[in-house]
Amino acid sequence: MKDETVQPYVRIMQEVEGAIRSGRLSPQDKLPSTRDLAAQHEVALGTVQRALRELRNAGLIYSHQGGGSYVSDAALEKVQADPTARAIRDLQEQVADLTIRLEALERGQQH
Repeated sequence: MKDETVQPYVRIMQEVEGAIRSGRLSPQDKLPSTRDLAAQHEVALGTVQRALRELRNAGLIYSHQGGGSYVSDAALEKVQADPTARAIRDLQEQVADLTIRLEALERGQQH
């Protein structure tokens, strides 16, 4: 189920940041292709490109033209160094989860 309260490009960014934080992605790991990410998240290529651009601007990844995107050496430090941003993301995820649950409950009561 998709989190409709968060922009699609932000969801992609959060997923990559979470993968870095958890160790599923390490420095120098290659991210899936833009097309694969678009298919995985059921979004347009432009949405993935925006997420990757934002991740590059944050210093979490770097890209090579035609060669893909990779986790930067400083990525883990960056996602762990900003406790306020992490707390906000955690709260966003909790609110989104609660929103989904509430909507499911409301749909169940309408029948």
